[in-house]
Amino acid sequence: MRSLIVFAHADPASLTHAVAARIAEGVVSTDAANVVEMADLSAEGFDPRFSAADLALFRRQAGPPPDVLAEQARIDRADALVLVYPVYWWSMPGQLKGWIDRVFTNGWAYDETPDGGLVKHLGRLRVHLVGIGASDAGTYERRGYANAMRTQIDHGIFDFCGAQVATSEFLLAGGESFPASALDRARAIGHAVAAGAATDEAA
Repeated sequence: MRSLIVFAHADPASLTHAVAARIAEGVVSTDAANVVEMADLSAEGFDPRFSAADLALFRRQAGPPPDVLAEQARIDRADALVLVYPVYWWSMPGQLKGWIDRVFTNGWAYDETPDGGLVKHLGRLRVHLVGIGASDAGTYERRGYANAMRTQIDHGIFDFCGAQVATSEFLLAGGESFPASALDRARAIGHAVAAGAATDEAA
């Protein structure tokens, strides 16, 4: 099985990078034949700005820009998509959000029909969402941040396109074991990614 792990953080020494790497380890350790592609949007210099070319694509007036086409091809090759991101202002970083804005396009991720209907194209894709936060679980619970983020990301983006959100969780600060606990959990997430894809292939 093939997994695509997408993350956006400017510091290669960040916990975000470490968690992404540990998830990849978990996927490969489950079965050495598994393939993991890492998409480090910051290092690759992905441009998140929604330009006139992106608007033309949305309106079906032009085809995808080359960088968007390349990202869609990455996703098309994958059985599982994993997003790893630090929580910025109770959402994902702008570069990752811009990646979604530009890549999950009308005509590829979904189609709006003339009668106002919706055709979802990403039903084969299993998605795993991993947010990393500096606040503790109590703060997320009291303020409703986790539910709000799941509404906008899990349902507002991926369910809209038909993709199945297989796992969605937050690795949060709190307790003396953090961030070691986050890295341990990340490896377990990698196992879950591989196991879920294997289940799909056997079905």
